[in-house]
Order: sequence, then structure tokens, then C-alpha cells
Amino acid sequence: MATAATGIAPPVIIVGAGPSGLAASACLARRGVASLVLERDDCVGSLWRKRAYDRLHLHLPKQISALPHAPHADDAPDYLPRNHFVRYLDAYADRFDVRARLRREVRAARFVDGRWEVEAVDLGTGEAERHAAKFLVVATGEFDERVLPEVPGLDTFTGEAMHSRDYVSAVGMRGKAVLVVGCGNSGMEIALDLAEGGAAASIVVRGELHLMTREIMSASTALFAYLPVWMIDKLALLACFLVFGDTAKHGLPRPAVGPFARKLQINAYPVIDVGTYSKIKNGQIQVLPAMTSIDGDVVEFADGRRQRFDAIVLATGYRSTAKKWLKSDGDGLIGDNGMAAGRSPKGENGLYRAGLAGRGIYGSFTDAQFIAEDISMQLQGSGESGNDNGNVA
Repeated sequence: MATAATGIAPPVIIVGAGPSGLAASACLARRGVASLVLERDDCVGSLWRKRAYDRLHLHLPKQISALPHAPHADDAPDYLPRNHFVRYLDAYADRFDVRARLRREVRAARFVDGRWEVEAVDLGTGEAERHAAKFLVVATGEFDERVLPEVPGLDTFTGEAMHSRDYVSAVGMRGKAVLVVGCGNSGMEIALDLAEGGAAASIVVRGELHLMTREIMSASTALFAYLPVWMIDKLALLACFLVFGDTAKHGLPRPAVGPFARKLQINAYPVIDVGTYSKIKNGQIQVLPAMTSIDGDVVEFADGRRQRFDAIVLATGYRSTAKKWLKSDGDGLIGDNGMAAGRSPKGENGLYRAGLAGRGIYGSFTDAQFIAEDISMQLQGSGESGNDNGNVA
């Protein structure tokens, strides 16, 4: 399908208009290469706009949480609130004239006869669309489809049950017994929000986790240019012990593998504490083991305890769905779990992935720059035009 600006189909199709897709489109535009962005939702940055709770802030400082060619303002908060970041994404899309076709759900993408053929549906009209391009960038993100636990009786819970993507704030929860299932960053912060909002909050902790502060995380990240991972882990764990003490005493055991080595091995993020731990220590948030069953409004746990709850928040994460529609990936650029299967964001036949390596906004930044440079060089080498006609903000 051709763009309005040129009447010529862009050489690049990008699937997803989150930070990674926006960054890839902007970097391409800076090099004179047009792209078509297909987004399933009705806005850019939908995860941040629609599926994030009110109190969410970026966990890394603004200096390393910006997209290419658009640093955050000097007077912006060090750790950006969700709404601030949403406004930043909107302004970014406008500044770089990102051509996003909204409410387009990609159903299939195949490499056929030297080009990528993409089948999509306009969710507004139900009409099928077909697009073709020399290059395809998969930027649908790692937080695409919710994951729900398999617990007997969950579907018959008589209280209110929701996934964390539907949790907004503790309004209406005062005085209620609320169970948060999942001890990642979302689960821990939602438990804190509930406790501060007057709910009787409990949290299920099924495994081990590395708890650290924003400051320890930021300082550790800055050391990657100078020290090996094992040494950074040692320093981070020392700092964490000085701040938190032995977290296992309060039901939060640490893994034997250091936080950053573990992130590299199994893509498990450290948990940034913004006040939850102090409420766990003083008893305002109860730590519970895994659920085994639910009967009505009563939840049974692995240690035999049974407790009644008014609501359950399932902070049990997301999965990528890229492999459901990507039909051609000969060299395995993207694994069966929808995440990056190798170090390079470049695959065969003009296929790229952006933001699927579990490196957050920084990964969106570096992937976008690599992709834009690589595609631009290929087009220049073949004598082809980027079909942009100079229409770049």
C-alpha cells in the first residue's frame, strides 16, 4: 500500500507502535527511509497509555530512558511518571512524522518472491489489507498477551479478579482483603499501592527474587562499561544487603545467581523497591506462598493456610505473540516464546526485530539505530530510494 506523501509503498513495514516501533521509524526517517507502521490498538504507546497503573514510573533515570534523537527535558523528573512518558511518546511520533496505521491487526507475514507480504485486518471496518515491503521490523514488544496462572477454582472466584493490566489504582479497595499474585515489579508496586490505599494487601511470592533500589540499579547499570558482570553483581548485592538486610527473613529469598547474571541467563528483571519492603517488614503487606486452589472467595495456599479475599490481582506477566503471525523466520531470529533468540536484531531476508531482547527502552534505542543504519546502507548499496521524498519533521 502506498503512502499519501509519495504514492509509493515504503520499503519498510514496522509492526507495532510502541517505543521500539516508534524509534525504528524515527531513525529510518532521519536517514531518509520511509516506513509504514501497523498498530493493533487505536493509539501509539498503548501499553503505557492503557495497560499501566496510575502510579507507575520508569525505573531507570531519564538519561537512559529516552528514544533516539529526543532526550528528555532537563526539567523532567529523574524517573518519569507514566503520563509524562505517554506525552513524550505522542510528541516523538509527531516530531518524526511516524506514519502509523492504527487498529490494524497483523494476521500473517511471509517472505515471498523477494519481499515481505503482510496480511492485516482493519479492526474498525473488518476489511482485509495486504501490504508488501523489502524489509520487515517486528516491534510488537514482550508485553503483548497476558499470562494467567492455572489454579483450580480461579474461574469460579466469587470476588473481583483482574489481570494487572486492568488495575488502575486502589480506589474502591479500602477495607477490602486483596491478594496480589506475582512478585515482579508490577506485583510488588500494586501491593504497595493497595496498602497505601487502605486495603488489607497480601502478595504471593512463589520463587526467588532480587530486590534493589532505583539508585543501586542506576549505579550498577553505569558500571557495565567498565566492569565484568560478576563484579557488578558482587557490588550490587553488597549494596542491597546494606540497604535491606536479609530479605529471606521476610519471605523474599534471593537467588544464588547475581541479579545481572540472572537477567542475562533467564531474562528475569530485578525488582525495584519503591516502599513495598518496609510495609512487608511491618506487617502491612502479608507474604504468602503459591496458591493451590480457590473455593468461592477462599484461597488455599501451599502451606495449608486458607484465607478469604474480596479481590485478586493477577500480576502474572505477559508473553510475546510475534510467532503467531510471523510465518517466515528461517534462521530463528525470534524464538518460540516470541523473544529474541540471538544477539543481533537482524535476521534473514530483510527481517529485523526491535525491543524483544529484554533490555527495556535502552534496547529500543540501540535496536532502532542498528536497524536504520543497516537498512539505509543496503538501500544505498543497491541504488534504491528510501521513498521518503524529504517529508521528515
